[in-house]
Amino acid sequence: MASSVLLAVEKPELPRPTFAEIKRDLGPQEIGNGLVALIFSASGPIAVILAAAAAGNLSPDQTSSWIFGAFLGNGLLTLWLTYMYRSPQAYFWTIPGTVIVGDSLTHLSFAEVIGAYLVTGVVVFALGWTGLIGRIMAVLPPTIVMAMVAGIFLRFGLDLIDASVTDPLIALPMVIVFVALSMSPRLASIAPPVAVAAVVGTIVAIASGKLASGILDNGIISRPVFTAPEFSFAAIMELVVPLAITVVIVQNGQGVAVLKAAGHRPGVNLAAAASGLWSLPMALIGNITTCLTGPTNALIVAGAKSHRHYTAAMVTAIGAIIVGLFSPTFVGFMLAMPISFIAALAGIAMLTPLKNAFIAGFSGDYSTGALVCFLVTVSEISILGITAPFWGIVFGWLIGWLLDSKLLENKKRA
Repeated sequence: MASSVLLAVEKPELPRPTFAEIKRDLGPQEIGNGLVALIFSASGPIAVILAAAAAGNLSPDQTSSWIFGAFLGNGLLTLWLTYMYRSPQAYFWTIPGTVIVGDSLTHLSFAEVIGAYLVTGVVVFALGWTGLIGRIMAVLPPTIVMAMVAGIFLRFGLDLIDASVTDPLIALPMVIVFVALSMSPRLASIAPPVAVAAVVGTIVAIASGKLASGILDNGIISRPVFTAPEFSFAAIMELVVPLAITVVIVQNGQGVAVLKAAGHRPGVNLAAAASGLWSLPMALIGNITTCLTGPTNALIVAGAKSHRHYTAAMVTAIGAIIVGLFSPTFVGFMLAMPISFIAALAGIAMLTPLKNAFIAGFSGDYSTGALVCFLVTVSEISILGITAPFWGIVFGWLIGWLLDSKLLENKKRA
């Protein structure tokens, strides 16, 4: 029994890359994808952290410390595991969990929330270290999980359409450049379409006077702030279960599904164990529970050459470490950009991952369950403080078991 527990966390299957191999596998496409993934993580998701911090009346130093841990801390974890496994694994933070925490900070102290972070980290680590989460994920049909991913990614495509209508001056040049470069695979390999679209959008925003002022108002270099935890029964009961479910099922489930669809073999137990263990020290400087992120990994693995994806993840990781060190400056710049730029960039970047999620979710078995999962996920319902993606998987699996499994049995008999 003890040996099986110790073997629950997946071991590396590939040799660690040498510096020469990293240099060989790092091309314009990988650099572009890695930077776009970083820009995505440091734009829209940052706004979620800022909103949660505002709800809790956190000081600028506490907010900066939270962002410092979210980027520098998770960047180090991403770089280390990507190197050890020679496979892309971008770890950041749970966005739905941050929304939940924002609500809790209206009536709980930040110290109580950090205490709940620590308990959540222990629970998530235990689920991965014992292999329990791997056994749970093994019984979920991949089509249903990918339908959940498609439901989450859908909003990025819709936001792209909205940005193109409401602010065509910013969004349309980005779309045109992206399409033009994507039409030529040879040109796209030299000038990554999404990265070039980001540059074009930035130039247009600056030239049109849409870049807001105050970029350096909160300083240049971040300073981590230690907050002593307070273990409150109310905070633990309110936050631990929703956060743990969000991390191990929704967030890590997305990340694992995205990486598998790109031809990689991510460790389900590893993802949970790493997320939980790394969350413990990061919680003390204000960072919410770590997770294997879905959208960021989807952007990292957008390139055609899967054996080179790990270098794109390294670019994202190194960039995240730099953003963590200079988080006030970087966040100030991203928040100064027009909202339409963020929406257009994220939408363009997520087109291919969204397409792949739809194909994987609705082209196999359990298609009825996948449809129910997709519909529940996009409904944005919240039950018992747990967000829609989890319930999408629950109801999708239930309908799949009631309807699709019987159809599959009849096909096998026929």
